[in-house]
Amino acid sequence: MLGADSADVVPTTGGGGVSRETPPPPVVVPAVAADVFGPHLVQAERYAALLGTDGVVRGLIGPREVPRLWERHLLNSAALRHVVPEATHVVDIGSGAGLPGIPLALARPDLRVTLVEPLERRYHFLREAVAALDLADRCHVVRARAEELAGELAAPVVTARAVAALDKLAGWALPLTSTDGAVLAIKGRTAAQEIETAWPTLRRWGVPEEPEVLTCPSGIDGEDLVVVRVLRGTGPLRTSTQAGRGRQPRQAKAAGRGASRTGGRRGRGGGAARG
Repeated sequence: MLGADSADVVPTTGGGGVSRETPPPPVVVPAVAADVFGPHLVQAERYAALLGTDGVVRGLIGPREVPRLWERHLLNSAALRHVVPEATHVVDIGSGAGLPGIPLALARPDLRVTLVEPLERRYHFLREAVAALDLADRCHVVRARAEELAGELAAPVVTARAVAALDKLAGWALPLTSTDGAVLAIKGRTAAQEIETAWPTLRRWGVPEEPEVLTCPSGIDGEDLVVVRVLRGTGPLRTSTQAGRGRQPRQAKAAGRGASRTGGRRGRGGGAARG
């Protein structure tokens, strides 16, 4: 997800600021993109073009992000392919402009991906993007808040990018995670600190092991993906009913390889999931 409310989104005039009317600089497709997206490279290029045009106009992405769409967003998101099991279902919550869900679907055609987004303008952009990229057969868009889908939607893998701090994210993501599945939260340099802060909350939810930090290569120097993996475990979620108390679910509107660990768990060990 790209922050739609960031300073980059607000157009400025004068003072050297970037406005939506400023022609974007040329975007060069990195050579590694052909290896990452393979036969779906053309679709990835089409998606990058959508982000750099409609995505900017609709306020889903800041103009300053356009020159680095591939390095910081498409290839970075696609690096999740290293830690997602084969032929599984992925739920991407707070999907925003489709990151990381759409690049992941393009890089891993064996996956089914559900994009969950509550805001109307983002929801419509996602539906249009899925149709334009010919992904409707394995990408599904749902307009809802993640907490509204507890008990209605679940998958072995739940992803989130720039959605919330880990302790808060747990309350939204864990109820959507199948038994023995995992939450993959894209984080940055503060990942280890977030784990330390969130661990008491995660234990109350019933998470059996402290999360681990995985580093997934994107193919671009300095742009590797940092992921916090939270294992759901096989037991019940201890506080799921309390977390959802007072909210009635509504009908939603629907339209492993190459990773390394950079942080450990205090619980049982385990390597990176194979993609």
